[in-house]
This record gives sequence, structure tokens and C-alpha cells, in this order.
Amino acid sequence: MASRARQVAGDGTADAIHRSIDAVWRIERARVIAHAARVLRDVGLAEDAAQDALVAALESWPASGIPTNPGAWLMTAARHRALDRLRRAAAHARAHEAIGADLEALQAHFAPDIAESLDAAREDEIGDDLLRLMFVACHPVLPREQRVALTLRLLGGLSTPEIARAFLVAEATVAQRIVRAKRALAAARVPFEVPDAQARAERLASVLEVLYLIFNEGYAATAGTDWMRPALCEEALRLARMLATLTPAEAEVHGLVALMELQASRLPARVDREGRAVLLADQDRTRWDRLLIRRGFAALERAQHCASDDEALSASGPYALQAALAACHARAPSADQTDWARIVSIYDALLHIDPSPVVRLNRAVAVGMAQGLQAALALVDALADEPALRHYPWLPAVRGDLLARLGRLDEARAAFERAAALTQNARDREVLLARAASLGSQTP
Repeated sequence: MASRARQVAGDGTADAIHRSIDAVWRIERARVIAHAARVLRDVGLAEDAAQDALVAALESWPASGIPTNPGAWLMTAARHRALDRLRRAAAHARAHEAIGADLEALQAHFAPDIAESLDAAREDEIGDDLLRLMFVACHPVLPREQRVALTLRLLGGLSTPEIARAFLVAEATVAQRIVRAKRALAAARVPFEVPDAQARAERLASVLEVLYLIFNEGYAATAGTDWMRPALCEEALRLARMLATLTPAEAEVHGLVALMELQASRLPARVDREGRAVLLADQDRTRWDRLLIRRGFAALERAQHCASDDEALSASGPYALQAALAACHARAPSADQTDWARIVSIYDALLHIDPSPVVRLNRAVAVGMAQGLQAALALVDALADEPALRHYPWLPAVRGDLLARLGRLDEARAAFERAAALTQNARDREVLLARAASLGSQTP
């Protein structure tokens, strides 16, 4: 590969090498940062060291060719930069014996005779580094929006402009969140480690929440002109799969992967040929991605196996339960043939874990399909005074759908118009206003 790269460079097409470097960097970036972070114990400095390694590759590879193991080359370069930084710190503060001890230990650990290659026996160590980086980036000491931005930056490899576009905020805002996150982690002296058993549950919950938020923003954008942002879904799913590989015994990690796989399978059918939004009941299910559905079923089985020997709903966590809901839809050939009674029972189990108004609203939709529209409407009306749903567009949207199917068209139209006024997403607004317009005037 190296000789071929040298020939390409010699022919004057260094752009091809740069494209190869870009591809390698996208694959290896998170591993290189994680590797450097283990040396430096600071994610901000680790990212700087990784960037230095990339610059070194851009300077070296067009002339020397792409190495046989480019990931190992980048890690070695980043490690050298990290050690240089520690040397400079030691030179400026030799009184700090801990720095000197750290440096000696690191130099002994990374012997010169293995500096140019990455032995296969250290693959587990690299995996541990990635897991450590994920737990650090999603640390609960950070506000939610900082966790999301830092995770997409360090582990997703998204640039500041890309994150800003994805969440429809200013680039300066994203940059500030990332800088503040790095400073907060350094100030709190968050250790670069996988937390012990006692702290792991809380930290893992924070990691899963961040990945869930990223996926949901891609699946149903909260604002802007796009109904979906598939690139965010893909990034969240990639990170969740990585986490499942690193934590194979964690049921909820597999549950989240299953949920994402099954939800992502619908993405091709969520818009029509003209790019207009298509609701679940109206989707062409032949356009659902069957490979993602099979992967989702397999991940759900792993989650259930980790949680319990049986498939009792009570043994499942919130992500596995949501995946079970998605599986019901994936198995049904049409909306009318969906096992709505089972969906209601799954929502009942989910309410024991998460008795939130949104879960109760979603359960009401299932009740409408399983037990009748009047029963569902009573449940929806009971949520009217919930503070958390005061500005939630899907409460009046669900109510409008139930009223329309009951023949109460004027009330339904008003509900859809209210929902349209509440949403910040232009595509959602189009769908809701179209529903309102489709209801003819109700004669006395």
C-alpha cells in the first residue's frame, strides 16, 4: 500500500493521498484521541495531540506513502506529541515529582522497540481507551448540551460547523459548549477511567441518554426545515454499536442499539418521492430496511438475554422496552395488523419505570387502537393540564386525530392548528396544517 501511495504521489496526484488520509482519520480519530487521553489525562490536550498527529501525517504520507497500519502510525505520533508535552511540563515544574514519575512510567510502558507498530495484544487496551473516552465525554458533571457537543466532537468526529448545523445553533455557541466542557472536566479532575461498579450505572445512563438524544434529533428534528437529519441517526447508531461491543453484558446498551436499528429502518419511508413527511400509519412498509430490522431483532434478543433468561417485560429497562415497541411495528405488515394490545402492555411496563406525561400520551394512542377512540380521548384530555406538555405540539395533534376519527371535525381542525402553532419544525407544521385543511366544515 505504501509503495502504491508513493507512486500516486510521484505522479503528482497528492490529492488522492489527502483523500485517503481523510478517510483514515475519520475511522481512527476517536481511537487516537482516546489513546492520547490515557497518556495526558485531559481530553482537550488529547485532542490537540491527535490533531498534531494528523498534521504530521499530512506532511509525511504524501512523500513516504500511507503506512501499512495507518491507525498505529497515528497513535504513535499522537503518543510522541503527548510525551513531548509531558516533558515540557516536567521541565517547567521539576518540583512536581508526580509529573516526573508519570513520565518515567509512560516511557517505560511505551518502549522504543514497539513505537512503530501496534501489537494485536493491545486491542483490548484500545477498546478500554474508547470506553474511557465515552464515559468522560458524557460525564454527568457536564450539562446535557455540553455532553452532546463534546461526544459528537471527540467520538463522532463532527466539526463545530457540522454540530451547529445539526442542532440549528450558532457555531460560536457550539464552540463555547465544547470549550466549557473541556474546562469543566479539567477543573473537576474527572479521571480518565471506566468508573467502578458503584458509579457505573449512573455514568452509563448518562452515556445512553446522550446517544439517545443525538439519535432522536436526527429521527425527528425539533426545529428547522428538515423533518429528519439521517446523518445524526447514523452517527448515534455507530457510537451505540461501538458501546455495545465494548460493554457486551449491558442489557440496556443492547436495548438502545435495538431501538435505533428498528427506528432507523423506517427512515427511507418517512418521506415520499417529493420529500414530504409520511406518518407511520401511511408508510409503505416495503421501503423499510429489512437488514436493519433483522439487526434490531438480534440486538433486542441480546438485551433480553442479558436482562433475564425469560422475556418478561418486568425484567427490561426503558430502552429495551422502547425497542420492544418498535419491534411490534416492525413485525406488523400494516398499521391495522399491529398487535396493539401488546403495545399497551409494553407501555404499562414502561410507565412503571418512566411515568412521564409523554409516555402516557403515547400509551393513549395505543389504547385508541386497541380499546377504542373514546377511551383514548379520555386519557388525552386528562393530560391537558400537565405543565410538561403545555407547549408540546403532539398533545393537540393526537387529540386532533382522535377527534377527527370520531367525526368532531371543527374541534379536530382547531386542535391541529394549535399543534401547528406550537411546533418549531417546518415540515411538521406542513403536515399538521394539511391535516387541518383536509377536514371539511362540519354542518350543524
